Amino acid sequence: MAFRGPKVWLWRWRRNPLKRRADAVEAWVVLAAWVLTVLAGVLAGLATAGTVEQGMARERVEWRPVVALLTEQAPGTTDSRTGSSSGATVWAKVRWSAPDGATHTGQARVRPGSGVGTAVTVWTDPQGRLVTKPATASEARSRAALVGGLAGLCAASVPFVAGRALRSRLESRRIDQWGYEWARFGPLWGGRTTG
Repeated sequence: MAFRGPKVWLWRWRRNPLKRRADAVEAWVVLAAWVLTVLAGVLAGLATAGTVEQGMARERVEWRPVVALLTEQAPGTTDSRTGSSSGATVWAKVRWSAPDGATHTGQARVRPGSGVGTAVTVWTDPQGRLVTKPATASEARSRAALVGGLAGLCAASVPFVAGRALRSRLESRRIDQWGYEWARFGPLWGGRTTG
């Protein structure tokens, strides 16, 4: 392994008579790629997290619990000794009234073996359609942070990958230029020796 010497910070911007224009361009490309990567990731992550959290807050305000009644016997049986179903639930048909008085039917999770007319709490949106129970404030913050983080990573990957591709292209162009210069000036340095 070759000795590299101590790490010199900001070497790309220091004055050096051997620094070429391609080195300066590459320095600015690297800086711009990192700045855009950080900005895109942070802004997209924060915007997405805020949107998700606002949507879940709106659900907590608009969605309401409603008492529904089973319209058919729920499949399965309950434990005869305890009268419970050990936490398991099954799908069964239920009926409920919307805020405007319209009657709706749908499928809801209930205890196995529940009889016709058993009351079950379901959640509905303002139009009276069945929805899931809304997330609590802490669950909403966790989900928003997760979705925002994923969106930020995806958004940050675009300028990062573009910067890497551009830097790779600049490097291959620089290597081609070195080869051209070597072929042009190498023979002027002297003749070859034969052994």
